[in-house]
Amino acid sequence: MLKLQNVTVIYPDKTKAIDNISFTLNAGENIALIGENGAGKTSLLLAIAGVLKPEEGVIEAPKQIGLVFQNPDDQLFMPLIYDDVAFGCRNFGLPEEQVKTRVEETLSRLNISHLKNRSSLKLSCGEKRMAAIATVLSMNPSILMFDEPTAYLDPKAKRALAETLKNLQHEKIIATHDMVFAAEVCNRVIVLKDGRIVAEGGKDLLHDEEVFYFLSYGKQQISVAAPKDP
Repeated sequence: MLKLQNVTVIYPDKTKAIDNISFTLNAGENIALIGENGAGKTSLLLAIAGVLKPEEGVIEAPKQIGLVFQNPDDQLFMPLIYDDVAFGCRNFGLPEEQVKTRVEETLSRLNISHLKNRSSLKLSCGEKRMAAIATVLSMNPSILMFDEPTAYLDPKAKRALAETLKNLQHEKIIATHDMVFAAEVCNRVIVLKDGRIVAEGGKDLLHDEEVFYFLSYGKQQISVAAPKDP
């Protein structure tokens, strides 16, 4: 389980990226984190992952949280995909035989075993996205987080990604602008504005007219009350 209590993140330039956020990710939940650019989605993911240190509040999280970045090239930097997927395991000092087993099982699980001896420089955007997920999945995370996972993808790659994520039995937080993708993959929605939660609910919130206009124009006042954690 992941729990945030009154978390605030302030950047060195005094910008308040996250402002007093509280929520719990429960077993079986996939949360769509939505909001306009600059709403704080990426900052929130980085705080949960431990990259950003909260100024205030508490984050209770499992040790292993996997974050898949928006740009796959930020996670694919080795000569071959096999080595990209093996990188984290090797960095943790796992024996090479165990590394090999993890890499091969992960690639097979994502149906990309055929990519293991290829360079990311010669992959499609969809293939790169799957390979980036593999680099995180090989570390056996308890929770998966994704920052704009459908960025750069064509419709066919989006469908393949949606099916892949639905088949992964992890709790997930997915920051996205893609409402169709969010509705297919997620069962809970959190809407951010200026680093604060302004609405929260089930995925029917993605079809709420107020939320639509808020995300489209950023000027409407959302009146949907964000429920408190029990």
